[in-house]
Amino acid sequence: MFSSITKITNARTGRCSSWDTTGRNKDSWDFEPGETKVLAEIDGPGRITHIWMTQGHHYRECLLRFYWDGAKHPSVDVPLGDFFCLGNGYVNSFQSALFTCSTHHNNQIEKGAALNCYVPMPFKKHARIELVNQSKESHRHYFYIDYETCPDKFDRDEGYFHAEFRRENPFGGWEPEIRVNSPEADIVNACKEAWENNYVILQTKGKGHYIGCNVSVTNLQGTWWGEGDDMIWVDGYKWPPELHGTGSEDYFNQAWGMQGNAFLHNGSSIFEGDTFGAGHISLYGGVFGGYQTSYVFHLENPVRFQKEIKVTMEHGHGNHLANEMSSVAYWYSEKPVKVACPPAVAKRMPIYRDNKGKWLIDKKNQTTSRVIKLNPEMKLMKKKWQEKMKQK
Repeated sequence: MFSSITKITNARTGRCSSWDTTGRNKDSWDFEPGETKVLAEIDGPGRITHIWMTQGHHYRECLLRFYWDGAKHPSVDVPLGDFFCLGNGYVNSFQSALFTCSTHHNNQIEKGAALNCYVPMPFKKHARIELVNQSKESHRHYFYIDYETCPDKFDRDEGYFHAEFRRENPFGGWEPEIRVNSPEADIVNACKEAWENNYVILQTKGKGHYIGCNVSVTNLQGTWWGEGDDMIWVDGYKWPPELHGTGSEDYFNQAWGMQGNAFLHNGSSIFEGDTFGAGHISLYGGVFGGYQTSYVFHLENPVRFQKEIKVTMEHGHGNHLANEMSSVAYWYSEKPVKVACPPAVAKRMPIYRDNKGKWLIDKKNQTTSRVIKLNPEMKLMKKKWQEKMKQK
């Protein structure tokens, strides 16, 4: 983190910001519905060193897009809040090594917050950063984008920063009625079934290294959502994968569930126990039944790949759950590559609740890329669960 702070170089420091060029105090930009504006256009070689932004709303409706070295497709194409590790339109004060948020409105939806990103983003020739307002309202935005340029060189070993957003609403689990940690849920999930059925956080080709992610869950079922293992395949399918974990909370470097803390490398930027809302009672009690955003950063232990990588996570035992899930993956690539396109704005909006705690499901805007096909063991366990419920 501090390896270059003592070095004297020929670099030049600069900033693109929303300051009022008339000298008055209107230091923000307004974006009309559907409008795209370029926040920064910088000639290289150089690197983005820090991004600060603040706004009052539109955390899912607005997109951030970053383009490197004249590429036609963005290398970052992510909803505003999710890029900064804030899922489902929630804001909350937290600190991590790469992202921070500061707000007066902890664990509230669509409120003012200050967002910071400290991810280094080098480029050889040119950088362009855009904000897209896909809401139906005017959007007011304040920003700083700090950078440095150095005419001497661009380190040939440096990669281009990438980030992509994915969502399953709901995840196509094979039996979401089964309670987590019930014996009926404990099926075999291995080999090609795991490769094909797990929730996908990142799948990309090229050469580079994966540095982490954030994952958001809307816990519709109301039990513990995080029992599924992380599985990361490097340079193609094989069994077992190069990295096979022991549970979602373990992947986020916690245990016995997630806790309401935010550390430099891992933690909860949004903690489920703080997000129940008025009148809501968890189906099974405890801290389950709300919203969770968890993050982990592989800063000392990036996952390096030469040809391709697939980062996945089971959702429940053997993918039996069907909660809403979304995520942002962060990685560096040898070349700028195209990232996954976010769903249309209506299909990426959060699921909210009424004042009695009932989920407001909008079926016409649901997005499920894959419904898991029942295998013989799933059919058997589904039947056993249904029989158990009849006996109660």
